[in-house]
Amino acid sequence: MRELLAAAKRPVREVWIAQGLDPSPQIDDIERLAVRRRVRVVLVPRRRLDMAARTDAPQGVLARAGALEEVDLERLCRSRRGVPPFLLVLDGVTDPHNLGALLRSAEAAGVTGVVLPRHRAAHVTPTVAKVAAGAIEHVRMAVVPGIPNALRRLDELGVTTVGLDTEAPVSLYALGAEALGPIALVVGAEGRGLASLTRRRCKTVVTIPHFGVLGSLNVASAGAVACFEVARRRVGGSEPS
Repeated sequence: MRELLAAAKRPVREVWIAQGLDPSPQIDDIERLAVRRRVRVVLVPRRRLDMAARTDAPQGVLARAGALEEVDLERLCRSRRGVPPFLLVLDGVTDPHNLGALLRSAEAAGVTGVVLPRHRAAHVTPTVAKVAAGAIEHVRMAVVPGIPNALRRLDELGVTTVGLDTEAPVSLYALGAEALGPIALVVGAEGRGLASLTRRRCKTVVTIPHFGVLGSLNVASAGAVACFEVARRRVGGSEPS
């Protein structure tokens, strides 16, 4: 909620606050931002807010806002302020909690855009927005008809596509100069991982080394590790020694 008001990227018609909420700095901050943006603040019964929230365990505040803007894939592939694109491509992630967690990690790692398939995948819902903790207001997203064709287009636009696969022979930590330029990390769906055609369309495929008994990470955890490894390399500005 706070990030929706602070980012000011889409219209907000009303902010609802449940009656009887205990005073808190967070609620005060939301009210201040709403007043600054000239957004109407309405006190409503808690039951009415809960019924309108469409998410589990709403926290007593709700906004009626315009839809998120979808961005063209080509726009995501342009450098911004001299920073080459750093994209996260999600190949059929269906759990809204995983999608929300991935968006939150992506924003924190400096990802400049996220690519989602239009079909058979989770999209932004109230649950995703809640888990993402405001990241949806800052990370640009493109929705494409299919991931394999999107990867082909990314290749044409000069973006190196790097898939995550537990069976890959190359370590994520062995990425070379591709980590420093335009790059798209490609993460597969829960359970099955990358689809076969998606895997073939990736320029390279890497794995996250494991040192424990379990053979793989949850998709949200794997995506976070990969995003922050690329972020670390880009901040350092050098290839691995």
